[in-house]
Amino acid sequence: MAITPIKTLVENAKADIRTLSQEEAAEMVAAGEALFVDIRDPRELARDGRIEGAFHAPRGMLEFWIAPDSPYHKEELATDKTLILYCASAWRSALSVKALQDMGVENIAEMEGGFGAWKKRGAPIVTE
Repeated sequence: MAITPIKTLVENAKADIRTLSQEEAAEMVAAGEALFVDIRDPRELARDGRIEGAFHAPRGMLEFWIAPDSPYHKEELATDKTLILYCASAWRSALSVKALQDMGVENIAEMEGGFGAWKKRGAPIVTE
């Protein structure tokens, strides 16, 4: 049995999820309609910085932090706002949005290009 290539998994996920442009995502957050959720590893945040105000939910804990019946549930993620997930390059975020949609989360999207594209275009970041 062959393992499905990761690019195929990401492409399949992106076909089923909502992807917002960087500008649209930032506007939604600024308007109070959305919350940025940074799913990168803590070492990435320390090394590369982060988007101010983003909630950090490491990829490995995301489903546990979202699920209301989980002992690890985070109230910050139980919101009517659209959760806009991002990682470094929008691969992990695509898979994560698909996984959360499969759990029944409806107010969910990813940000096109991820943090790498955010930083490259000169959008504001916070560093430690």
